[in-house]
Amino acid sequence: MSSIHSEPTDRTLNSTIDQEAIRLDEEATATGLTTEQYRRKMQRRKEVQEQRLAERDRQKGLIIVHTGNGKGKTTAALGMVMRSLGHGYRVAIVQFIKGAWEPAEKAVLSHWTEGTEPQLAFHAMGEGFTWETQDRDRDIQKAQEAWNTAATYIHNPEFKLVLLDEVNVALKLGYLAVEDILTGLSQKPEDSHIILTGRGAPSALIDRADLVTEMTLVKHPFREQGVKAQPGIEF
Repeated sequence: MSSIHSEPTDRTLNSTIDQEAIRLDEEATATGLTTEQYRRKMQRRKEVQEQRLAERDRQKGLIIVHTGNGKGKTTAALGMVMRSLGHGYRVAIVQFIKGAWEPAEKAVLSHWTEGTEPQLAFHAMGEGFTWETQDRDRDIQKAQEAWNTAATYIHNPEFKLVLLDEVNVALKLGYLAVEDILTGLSQKPEDSHIILTGRGAPSALIDRADLVTEMTLVKHPFREQGVKAQPGIEF
């Protein structure tokens, strides 16, 4: 997988105004600044930010990837789901690996799945992790069925946001071809957003995405303390 940087590099900065913003942020944390020096820097930082916002006022539908070994990929995506629902947008969630059990998020989101034209479409189409299913051919079949379902929402302009939960895992395991996913993403409406979660996102998907976040594992209670998955935290 290609390297992912949490901070912008000189190569990715769009203009010198970005570099000035970073410099001012760094200088504001320096010790020894007087109150007046700090005030002047923050005043300039405000001017810089206003200029950045004035220069970048366009909108577009984003392809968003949450990957990495750390916890929080789906959780962060569900935050975007909640925001979109709060704005009145129609949303679809397709879960590629989970599905053999009922996740709590499905229960709490059930309010939006009611009615003849529900605001939220929720499909948990996987049958569990590979060590649980123990049937690679069926796992591939279920992943393809999930992708076919997801594609109907990706191509539907009525849906503002589509979450493909754990699709990166399906790609990593070879259940789906990344070329097929990229082709499907290229056919989405211009203003719709697609989120793809799961560890091991392929480089081709990262290169295509507009926004990529890598969750880094620092500590985990299961590995270090023998603490099992708990309701409200993992599910």
